Amino acid sequence: MHAADRERVALLWQLAWNEDRLWCSVYRQQDQLHLTVESTMAVIVEEPFDLEPRAVARAHALREALKRRGWKEAAAG
Repeated sequence: MHAADRERVALLWQLAWNEDRLWCSVYRQQDQLHLTVESTMAVIVEEPFDLEPRAVARAHALREALKRRGWKEAAAG
């Protein structure tokens, strides 16, 4: 997926570990939504996303698991 082909519709969370950053975002491409976890260097995971409680809970659980491993909330921006 090229950046020009997609539009970010939501930033779910942003975490930091020293100078590293991770973002969990929802992008719209044509008429589909995609959940993406990305760093400044690469897209780590991208998958189709439905705005359903189970999908949102899964993104939240990933955030909590990363925080248990030492990642911290990062300032937006």
